[in-house]
Amino acid sequence: MIVEALTASYFETNCWVIAPQANSECLIVDPGIVAPSMVGQISQFLKKYNLKPVATLVTHGHLDHTFSVQPLCDGYGIPAYIHESDRRLLTDPFKALQQGGMSDQIMRELGVSTFSEPAQVISFTDRAQLSLAGFALDIAHTPGHTAGSAIFTVDDTYLISGDVLFAGAIGRTDMPTGSSAAMKKSLVEKILPLEDHLIVLPGHGPQTTMGRERKSNPYLQDRFLSSPSKQGE
Repeated sequence: MIVEALTASYFETNCWVIAPQANSECLIVDPGIVAPSMVGQISQFLKKYNLKPVATLVTHGHLDHTFSVQPLCDGYGIPAYIHESDRRLLTDPFKALQQGGMSDQIMRELGVSTFSEPAQVISFTDRAQLSLAGFALDIAHTPGHTAGSAIFTVDDTYLISGDVLFAGAIGRTDMPTGSSAAMKKSLVEKILPLEDHLIVLPGHGPQTTMGRERKSNPYLQDRFLSSPSKQGE
């Protein structure tokens, strides 16, 4: 099996490429911000293993995870899958970003002011199931980081967690459409019930496992989960 993180130059976002083996179909997850896009970097990797992409999975609509979605999908003629609550962010990502923030500054530096979604976009809802590139995918809606954040369980082996769960941390909840209360609910109802053996592929940082995070991640402990959520968190 091939599971590789291609790192975007801005925000060090993990763009995961997942395939059963070389010379097969593959999935691409969260192609982020590279000037002019991540297409060249991804294409080089695909050629190395003779992989054919069949879909781009988007864990949420923040720009550091979606910047290269449109050129990648349209270049390969493949669809993008995104939760229905975050689909609007493909064309207007600043609805979930702080005005004047780092992403805004980067777009100004790159001279990018308009965005468009790919020709093929498939929006999903909670508990959707997909079969792509030979993998069985179970999708859970996990709002908190954004309104449409989602996680993907792949063949009951890997968890694509986006910015919901990191090694030792969770995603921030203080940006537009984020919610500390919603994040805690997602952690309790969607993350903690997952099996310990799952290998976690986060949106940033190293791989981890559910078992390790259940034991050591401070944000998965009762002290945090039962604490009151402050306005603006």
